[in-house]
Amino acid sequence: MSEETRQRIIETGAELIHRQGFTGTGLKEILEAAGVPKGSFYHYFKSKEAFGLAVVDHFSASFGQIFLRIARDTSLSAFTRIQTILSTFEDYFRQHGCTRGCPIGNLAQEMGGLSEPFQQHLRAAMDRMAKGFEHLIRQGQETGEIRADLDPAETAYFLVSCWHGAIIRMKVTRSADPLILCRRFFSEILLSRPVTSRSDAEPATLPANQSGGQACL
Repeated sequence: MSEETRQRIIETGAELIHRQGFTGTGLKEILEAAGVPKGSFYHYFKSKEAFGLAVVDHFSASFGQIFLRIARDTSLSAFTRIQTILSTFEDYFRQHGCTRGCPIGNLAQEMGGLSEPFQQHLRAAMDRMAKGFEHLIRQGQETGEIRADLDPAETAYFLVSCWHGAIIRMKVTRSADPLILCRRFFSEILLSRPVTSRSDAEPATLPANQSGGQACL
């Protein structure tokens, strides 16, 4: 049995779980969609929970690649990279009608209070996103672009917390307005001045059929 089969099970399951939730997605449904027998599943995963943890890591890695690609683009200022990351994920949510939300955030709400292993993996995914923003905030402070009086770690933690809250509101309203508001207010916090033009942070291109997130990540 190949690593390709394992990855196919994870990617297929990730897509279903993002649409339906972890508890709402049955093992039989995953295997039928992936086109693999039940024995293949248990060759790679000891349980559905172990599979779920692999899906969390898949989401984290997938969105993490998008995050890092933008974060490492030194042709953009640190502030613009932060804005571009947020606007790119905002466009991803728009592509799905503002209904799916962040897969990491969805699983955190569904499983974070029920399973210690899930809690650990989900927290690690969110912490990685916060660390990424913290690094960009520090870069912006070093160049004088971002306010020097802000604590980078606390500010990044605040951003990730507000962003996930805005995503929940987005799902309820089926509108990207909460994300836009979050991004605008965060811009004003970082710069002490309003940013009103979308051209200040054009979204990057998302890979086709990208189902996963570090962040939202």
